[in-house]
Amino acid sequence: MSVRIAVITGASSGIGEAMARLLARRGWRCVLVARREGILRGLASETGSEYEVCDVADRAAVDGMAARILERHPSVHLLVNGAGILVRGDFVETPLELIERVLAVNYLGGVWLTRGLLPGLREAADVDGRAHVVNIASIGGAIVFTPAAPYSASKHAQVAFSRSLRAALRGSGIDVHTVLPGFVTTPGFPHPKVFATRLGRLVVVGPERVARDILSAVERGRAEVVIPWFPYRLGAIAQAVAPTLTARVLRDAEYEDEA
Repeated sequence: MSVRIAVITGASSGIGEAMARLLARRGWRCVLVARREGILRGLASETGSEYEVCDVADRAAVDGMAARILERHPSVHLLVNGAGILVRGDFVETPLELIERVLAVNYLGGVWLTRGLLPGLREAADVDGRAHVVNIASIGGAIVFTPAAPYSASKHAQVAFSRSLRAALRGSGIDVHTVLPGFVTTPGFPHPKVFATRLGRLVVVGPERVARDILSAVERGRAEVVIPWFPYRLGAIAQAVAPTLTARVLRDAEYEDEA
């Protein structure tokens, strides 16, 4: 097999950074994507990776980046759509510009980049037998989380995209994996206050744990994974069975202030 190429968005911190470090240790050649060039350059140097500075909310920029990547790497074995932002608030008061922004970053950017890199993914599947797309969504994509309603809606869209993409690519040699982490200790994503308690901290995981579980899901061909399973999978079940009650319980959750 040729050198395995992985493209990772949101690679400058959090889960994306953890994925880059883990894959580099496993012998992958990574292309790191984010907006902060200084951080990307340092991480690329540490991990022996390449980098592309790109705002995934800019469709033209994403198209150009995909073309540059394919020019260097005609085969792309793994795409990790990990770029994401949090927008708190509801659909009544949140500025419309922020709602558009969160949809573009969390959902549309992944759609655009997947389409742009699809020829490389197909090439990898044809030559090496398998390629993968990982969409890092959120448990907020399975549960209506009213205190961050625009974020939750964007993640619902991302989950629907990921699940339908897997069906569309069935038989192509390209596996699509939907990842739904719970609360993770990542910059820019403050947690509800309940998770600052001793009990709450038991269900908050680090980005390294998420990265390991993602790689395991890829290697085992798992279509969808919730990280950690308990208690977040139970929340998704509650949403499906009793959506009104679940939304009411989560409505008044308060966040810790960001540092």
